[in-house]
Amino acid sequence: MRVRIESSRVIKPLHEGIPPTTNHIPLSVFDKVTFDAHMAIIYAYHPPNPPNATLETGLRKALSVYREWAGRLSKDNDGEPIILLNDAGVRFVEASMDIELDQVMPLKPSAFCLSLHPSIQGNIQELVQVQITRFTCGSIVVGFTADHTVADGQATSNFLVAWGQACRGLEIHPLPLHDRGIFKPRDPPCIEFEHRGVEFKNPKLEQFHPLLDEDVDGVAVDQFHFSLGFLAKLKAKASSRNGNDKSYSTFESLVAHLWKAVTKARGLSAYQTTSVRISVNGRMRMDPRIPNEYFGNLVLWALPTAKVKDLLREPVPYGAKLIHDTVAKVNDNYFRSFIDFASHKVKEENLVPVVDMGQSVIECPNLDVSSWLRFPFYDLDLGGGSPYVFMPSYYPLEGTILLLPSFIGDGSIDAVIALFEDHLAAFKQICYELE
Repeated sequence: MRVRIESSRVIKPLHEGIPPTTNHIPLSVFDKVTFDAHMAIIYAYHPPNPPNATLETGLRKALSVYREWAGRLSKDNDGEPIILLNDAGVRFVEASMDIELDQVMPLKPSAFCLSLHPSIQGNIQELVQVQITRFTCGSIVVGFTADHTVADGQATSNFLVAWGQACRGLEIHPLPLHDRGIFKPRDPPCIEFEHRGVEFKNPKLEQFHPLLDEDVDGVAVDQFHFSLGFLAKLKAKASSRNGNDKSYSTFESLVAHLWKAVTKARGLSAYQTTSVRISVNGRMRMDPRIPNEYFGNLVLWALPTAKVKDLLREPVPYGAKLIHDTVAKVNDNYFRSFIDFASHKVKEENLVPVVDMGQSVIECPNLDVSSWLRFPFYDLDLGGGSPYVFMPSYYPLEGTILLLPSFIGDGSIDAVIALFEDHLAAFKQICYELE
């Protein structure tokens, strides 16, 4: 099975009237601390589907509203990173396969997925890339890649919804909030929390894994479905110690379950420390609240931590409470403290971001969890209805977990998990066990 590339070109925004005159936007402290890499996602659509010309025109119209995507990363005269709003354009690829889409279904994260979107390796100039792959049955797969430095999952999903609106001839609504200068440090600064080792690190301190076997196999990726019934039982168990207090969320309960199951599958030493890095969207945490339409990055991380022996000995409410309490602390005070720290201490101490997809990622004994559960990715209607498949591409990055709503649409959750092969095999044996 081979994907045939029909054409690959750069397309530019389609402005109505006089183009805007703003020529660049400085990156915010949140942009600078996030993943410096392209992220790729994949959609699949049943026929009928609009022609490529309609998808291209809709994309060009959406880019006229979200000009950052059509720009280029650069630096200003002071060496500070910026987005040039030069309308240089995005990559648009047309492709095909001489088979029906059903012949490669169900799509799961694998190396085959890499052929369904433009490459995200190497020095990519374009900040967005789109590939439309057509199948003989009339189905299409849309592969979309975007530079995470420009926008987080919330902002990217808003742009995709806007692309669908433009393809359907609708007005783009709501409009994005472009002002990245709203995150001002306080005078004097008030750094209330420790940000070294959480968001930033000293590049001279090497990361090593002394308790990791040297002969472990390669990394494998698989997708696990957690039904609504399973999640309800899990949530009830996780909240069983709360009495009349509010129950833990489905997210907190599931992450606690996965953390414990992965830790057991890894066979870690009882006195080893394990943590789970959880992405926290600041739009709902900061005061005053930042609108969901804010376009850029606005994510920090919670880092609940436990001894392996405690995590495995205690029932799932133990992990759920750790997660709940730690995430709750990533509040407005924490975000303001981060802004002050990033604005005053990073250059002074020559620190770099902790997250780095440019290196070979090994999280063991820890985990990195991202949630796409609240993002409107399934709302990308290009003119033929909602997608029936939405998924990340293939990321064999050990210790990463991505949670996304199942295509079934009943509230169930799919978890894409990357672990060493031996650990993943052990995880499969226990991941659906309830205490």
